[in-house]
Amino acid sequence: MSLWAIAIYAVVLALALFLLVHFKAQAWYWHVLSALLALGVGLVPPPAGWQGPLYDVLFGCTFLFLFVWGLGGILMYRTHEAHHTRHRHA
Repeated sequence: MSLWAIAIYAVVLALALFLLVHFKAQAWYWHVLSALLALGVGLVPPPAGWQGPLYDVLFGCTFLFLFVWGLGGILMYRTHEAHHTRHRHA
């Protein structure tokens, strides 16, 4: 199961990074909300009866995707003004 979990986490990480590169950073508040939701998912204990490897992987994938997409978007975010003030040289 551990090799499957690593492979699944790698796919989720790649998906989050692909979405960041392909669609660029969205509005900053979406990324902040995503990072906060990830922390909420990571800190809240799972409901009763939701223990086991399958649920660990599901919650882990949710946390990983939300956190990477949220933090990556915050780090990539540039204001609208910054896009227009870059100097372009011939």
